[in-house]
Amino acid sequence: MSKMPEELMREKSERLSRVMELKEPDRVPLSFASCFGEFMAKYSGITVDDFLFNYDKTRESAVKFASDFLHDMLVLAPGAEGFIFSVAFSNHPDIAPLVRFLTGPMHDILHDKYTRWPGRELPHNIPFQFIGGEFVSLSEYDELIEDPVEFIIKTVLPRTCGTLEAPGSQQAMAVLVRLGMESLKFGSFLGALGADLAKVGYPSLPITFAYCPLDFIGDFLRKPTGALIDVRRVPDKVKSACEALVKPILNVALALKPAGANLAFIPLHLNEYLAPKLYNEFYWPYLKRIIVELYDNGIKSFVFFEGYHDAHLETILELPKGWGIAYFEKTDIRKAKKVLGGHSCVMGGLPIPLMVSGTPEKIEEYVRDLLKDVMSGGGFILAPGVAEIPGETPIENMRAIIKAVEKHGRY
Repeated sequence: MSKMPEELMREKSERLSRVMELKEPDRVPLSFASCFGEFMAKYSGITVDDFLFNYDKTRESAVKFASDFLHDMLVLAPGAEGFIFSVAFSNHPDIAPLVRFLTGPMHDILHDKYTRWPGRELPHNIPFQFIGGEFVSLSEYDELIEDPVEFIIKTVLPRTCGTLEAPGSQQAMAVLVRLGMESLKFGSFLGALGADLAKVGYPSLPITFAYCPLDFIGDFLRKPTGALIDVRRVPDKVKSACEALVKPILNVALALKPAGANLAFIPLHLNEYLAPKLYNEFYWPYLKRIIVELYDNGIKSFVFFEGYHDAHLETILELPKGWGIAYFEKTDIRKAKKVLGGHSCVMGGLPIPLMVSGTPEKIEEYVRDLLKDVMSGGGFILAPGVAEIPGETPIENMRAIIKAVEKHGRY
């Protein structure tokens, strides 16, 4: 007999709670995530631009996916990187969280230069692209350092958003009103989606968001290459800019604390491109400070360590025990569990090539062998190596992953 949604939610909540407390749950949790919606759109028979621009279709696709592919944690954020907009509104906690992700409709309103979207700049079934850009000159670091929020509002957004090119104009004021209205629609969508998922047995994630300061500079202001060159060309200014960004980033992250948020998602981008010396000088001190500050405020962090993070694994041990989830993309997951086991909850382990090109038999064999090595002692969540389900993943492979976890992931 199938379980009632309330029972499924209790089981999944307990499973996730225990694993984050570094204890053994009844079974290894399985997590899936999506920003592009490519697999969900394909599975539900709609286009990617439908998924990204029509909230009703997004909800229908997500619920169909969650119902048909039973797992424990679904992280769904149908939008591109938009943390710069959250920082712009970081002094307004009622607004900042709602513009964390740049959605398709927000792109239509802002005409931003950071992204390209299906059905607009791209074909209908191509996922959106975050292309970034260099919108701040080397000589403008001092203005950024003096007041990051004011500098972003008055200088950066007019350069990066076609409809905000004339600050204070009638058009710009109308655009901001439309952005506010759209952010309310997006907030309503998220609430409705959470309610829909609860009806099929998924607990809500009381999540907020943060960012690493150097990633912020690389993603939104100077391009990654510019930020990496700047750490050698103007090291003191980069450090001062990172220091200046800590407060507004924390303001964004803490905005949802009154609403019960106790987990902060932080994606890392430049971590794998920095040698340990530079990482420990320009990157880690500010990221560590943000994670610790959030932890002291009752918020654990959910950090996506993109790329290869093997060279920096030991630095994570400087964080408080049980600080949150370390989600790895390409890092050797067995090594990560060996180094961090008993200290950090480790997440990842499913190679994308195996998901896309493997057979169900190969998937079961891989999951069986991996879990045998990493599940002991708890503190492990199985997930794809990227925070996205590739659109080309065969349905039978998705089912094979779920079946293998159920079969081999029991404690």
